Amino acid sequence: MKFTLSWLKDHLDTTASIDEITYALTDLGLEVEGVENPGAKLADFTLGYVKSAEKHPDADRLRVCQVDTDEGVQQIICGAPNAREGITVVVAKPGVYVPGIDTTIGVGTIRGIESFGMMASERELELSEEHDGIIELPSGEVGERFIDWLAKNDPAKVDPVIEIAITPNRPDALGVRGIARDLAARGLGKLKNRDTAAVEGAFASPIKVTIDDDTLEQCPVFYGRLIRGVKNAPSPVWLQDVLRAIGLRPISFLVDVTNFFTYDRNRPLHVFDADKIAGDTLRVHRAKGGEEMMGLDDKSYTFQADMTVISDANGVQSIGGVMGGLETGVTEETTNVFIEAAYFDTIRTAYTGRALKINSDARYRFERGIDPEWTPYGIEHATRMILDHAGGEASEVVIAGKVPDTSRAYKLDVARVQSLVGMTIPENEQRQTLTALGFRLEGNMAHVPSWRPDVQGEADLVEEVARIASLTKLEGRPLPRLSAGVPRPVLSQMQRREVNARRTCAALGYNECVSYSFIDQASAALFGGGTDATRLENPISSDMSHMRPALLPGLLQAAARNQARGIADMALFEVGPAFHGGEPGEQVAMVSGLLVGRTGPKDVHGAARAVDVYDVKADAEAVLAAMGAPAKVQILRGGDAWWHPGRHGLICLGPKKVLGVFGEIHPKVLAAMDVKGPAMGFTLWPAEVPLPRSKGATRPALNVSDLQAVERDFAFVVDEAVEALTLVNAAMGADKALIEDVRVFDEFIGGSLGEGKKSLAITVRMQPVDKTLKDADIEAVGAKVVEKVTKATGGVLRG
Repeated sequence: MKFTLSWLKDHLDTTASIDEITYALTDLGLEVEGVENPGAKLADFTLGYVKSAEKHPDADRLRVCQVDTDEGVQQIICGAPNAREGITVVVAKPGVYVPGIDTTIGVGTIRGIESFGMMASERELELSEEHDGIIELPSGEVGERFIDWLAKNDPAKVDPVIEIAITPNRPDALGVRGIARDLAARGLGKLKNRDTAAVEGAFASPIKVTIDDDTLEQCPVFYGRLIRGVKNAPSPVWLQDVLRAIGLRPISFLVDVTNFFTYDRNRPLHVFDADKIAGDTLRVHRAKGGEEMMGLDDKSYTFQADMTVISDANGVQSIGGVMGGLETGVTEETTNVFIEAAYFDTIRTAYTGRALKINSDARYRFERGIDPEWTPYGIEHATRMILDHAGGEASEVVIAGKVPDTSRAYKLDVARVQSLVGMTIPENEQRQTLTALGFRLEGNMAHVPSWRPDVQGEADLVEEVARIASLTKLEGRPLPRLSAGVPRPVLSQMQRREVNARRTCAALGYNECVSYSFIDQASAALFGGGTDATRLENPISSDMSHMRPALLPGLLQAAARNQARGIADMALFEVGPAFHGGEPGEQVAMVSGLLVGRTGPKDVHGAARAVDVYDVKADAEAVLAAMGAPAKVQILRGGDAWWHPGRHGLICLGPKKVLGVFGEIHPKVLAAMDVKGPAMGFTLWPAEVPLPRSKGATRPALNVSDLQAVERDFAFVVDEAVEALTLVNAAMGADKALIEDVRVFDEFIGGSLGEGKKSLAITVRMQPVDKTLKDADIEAVGAKVVEKVTKATGGVLRG
C-alpha cells in the first residue's frame, strides 16, 4: 500500500515528521517497507536565468545560451525550442546526476563550442512525461535550490511516498483513511472530518438495477446513480500527481476518480458509459457458464458457473468485484456515466479472480474485505467529486438489496491486557484507545466498527489496546507460581505412547517419515480403502484423491522413490492417523514401520542378509513394550490381504484384542507400488494397548525370582499342516502361572515319520515363584503340556 505524506495529511491534522510517522506505523503493525523522497534526487539542481540565447553557428536547432547561475555566468548549449533570453530555468551543473536520462553531466563540446551543464525538462527530472521543452519557472532567485522552490510553489512534486506492508487481517489499512485513524489513535494528530453532504437527485435514473435472489449472498447490495452531461477530460493536476506518486497511470477523470477512492477509502467503484448500456436494467446474477466478456485490459474472459457478473440486455458487462468490461467502459467521448458502488462477497471474489487469473486493485480489496456500511457514502463522495470537476447533473440513487449487517459486540475486560500481554494500561486509556479506533462503547461492551472484520472476540480488543499502546514497550515479567507441588502431566496417555513409539523406532535405527494424509485411489485400494467415503471433493492433485486407509502406502511410496535414486536398504516409520471413513470419528492413530533390502551393507564375512519377518517382529514387540503393552501376547494368523499369507502374524491379547500386525508385504502389493523386495512391515494401534491398572507416577518394583528356572524339551509328531504357533499356544496354556516361555527349536520332516507328518521340538521354561520345583511338580506340568498339545493339534509325543 502506497500513499503520499500530503495525502495522509488530508485525513490527519498532524505536525509529526516523516520519521515519527514511519516509526509509529511500523510499531502499530503497519510495517514500513520504504520511503521514496522525490526531493532527494533533485537536491543538486539550482535555478538559473538565461541572459542571452544565440543560434549555434553550425546547427540550426541549437542555441548557445549565457546562463546566470550561483557560480556566475555559464555557457550552456541547448536544443529545446523554448530556450530563449529572459526565462528562469533549472540548471544541472557539471557533476550533477540527471535521473531521467541516467547520466552525470560533464563539460562537453558540441559542434566545436563548449557547454558547461544543461537546462532540464520535466521528464529529465522525472516530474512528468513532458519533454517538449525545458522547464520555465514564473519566478525564482538565481542559485536557489530547485527543491526549495518546489516546496514553496508546487509541494506535490516533492511529496514523500510511503509504502507499507498490509497483513491480510487489516483490510481497513488499504485506505489512507484507515492508516490516518491508527496514527490519530496513537496520538500523532487528529483525524479530520472528510464527510460530504448527500447529493440530491434531480431526476429518476432511467437505468435500474436488480439482483437475482440466488445472488444476494454474493452481492448483498448495489448502489447506482446516473450523471448526465459530464465532460471526461484529463484529471486535475493534484489528482494526477497523487496517482503517479503511488505508481498508477492517470487515464481520464472518470476512471481516476474510481482509482482515487480505491486507495483513499478502500472503496472500489466502477463507472459505466450509460449510453453503451443496452436496455434499461443492469442485472447482478450468477454466470451460467460459458459466457464471454472483453475486459478493460483488452483480454477476453470466459466465465465458469456461479461467478458473480453484471449484465445488460446484450450480455455480461462487468465481473463483480474484479473488473469492468471494455464494451461499456468510459472514454473521452463519454457524456453520461452510471456509477456503481456495490458490496461483493470476499470468498466468491477470490475464487473468481483466481480462476480468471485477474489481479486487480478491486479484487485485492474485495477479497480481503471492505466496509459494507460505507457503500452509500462512497457513491455520494464519488458523485460530489465528479460534479465538482466534470460538471453534469445527478439522478436519484438506485438501490438493490440491502447493506449486510455486520454489527457485533464483545465484552471489554480491562484486566485481560495484563494477563494476555503483560502490560499495565489504565481503564480510561483502554476505553479512549478503542473509541479513537472507531469502536462504540456501551458500558463494558465494545461494538466493533464495520470496517474491522478482523475483530472477532474479546482477545482482539486486547490486541488493539496493546497495539496502540506500543508492544515495543512490553517488558517481560515472570508470573507468580499459582500452585505448589508437581504439576499435572501435560501430555495425555495417547500422546505419551506416540512419543515413546517415536523414540523407540528412532533408537532401533528407523528414519521417521511425515507424509500426506492423501494418496491416490489405486494405492488406497491395495490397503482396503479408495472408496467414495474417503474421496476428496477438491484434491490437491490426482495423486492425492483419497484419505489414506493405512500408513504403509505412504512408506512404500517413499521407499520406491528412494530405490529409484539408488538407495536400496532402508528402515522407515511414521506415526499418524489413518481413515476408514469420511466422518469425524472414523479415523485411528497408527504406528507403522517398514524394513526394505538388507540388514546392512555388503560384507566379506557375510554379516549382511536380507531382512526377514523375525527382524520386524522383534522391532514391533520393542515398540509395543515401550507403549506399555503386556509382555505375554499371542501371535495369530488372519491378517489382511496385503500381508504375505504365510509370513505374518497378529499380535493379540486373545482372539479379539489385536494390538498390531507384522510380517512380509505381499509381493503383488510390492509390484503394484514398484518396490523391490524383500519388504517387511508392522502396524501397531496405540489405542488398543490396555491402560495400566495403577495410575501412580512411579514405576512398579522389579519382581525377580530368586528360584532357578527349569527347562524341559518336548518333541511332537503332528500333521504337516499344523502351525507351530498352535502348538506353542497350547503349551503355554498348560500352566499360565508357572510356564514363563515356550519356543520352537527344531523342525524335522520326512524320514521315518512318514508322508504328511513332521516333528516340532519345543523348549518349555518353567519359573517357580514361591518354592523350588520337585520332580513330581515338573512331571505334572509336563503331563499337562502333552495333554494340551495333543488336544489342540492331534499330535503325539515323539518316542
